[in-house]
Amino acid sequence: MARQFPHLSDSHREFIGRQRIFFTASAAPGTRVNVSPRSTDAFRILGDNQVAYLDRTGSGNETAAHLLADGRLTIMFCAFEGPPLILRLYGRGRVIHRRSGDYPRLLADWFEDKEPLGARQIVMLDVDLVQTSCGFGVPLFDHVGERTQLDRWAEAKGEAGIEAFQREKNARSMDGLPTGLFADVKDESSGAC
Repeated sequence: MARQFPHLSDSHREFIGRQRIFFTASAAPGTRVNVSPRSTDAFRILGDNQVAYLDRTGSGNETAAHLLADGRLTIMFCAFEGPPLILRLYGRGRVIHRRSGDYPRLLADWFEDKEPLGARQIVMLDVDLVQTSCGFGVPLFDHVGERTQLDRWAEAKGEAGIEAFQREKNARSMDGLPTGLFADVKDESSGAC
């Protein structure tokens, strides 16, 4: 049975801390729904109603386009080991681009001032609802380790190659929406912790 909460509790934080993967879901009117898996090593809880993750360059930039156009974002964690549970964070998201004034501060405050090669932006979610459900249908899996291909890809591309790739593949969504990745920005966080 699903239970709803107005903010993250200590038990929610502990559950998130034990997970190795999370999923983001976003959409905008007239677009495809996008669902993406991500490693929790880039995820941070900033407060009872705010979370963020450091986003790296990928084959597309759908989440950024959807947040610019619509703002809705859902993040889901589910237990693949131990007691079953699904935890979803619902709310409004926004993107803090690398070239913005707030990016270096957030990187220093929440990501130990460590930026992996290919970092693209920080995605922030203002959580308005936390929901848990049983997770009985989620299969059990063992965590083997993190993949290294993204690091090797970024190293082979280098900074200039990554920017060229982003300009070609990450400036617009698959449905043609702008992602804002190369827009001139100064302060995007307005209200960030």
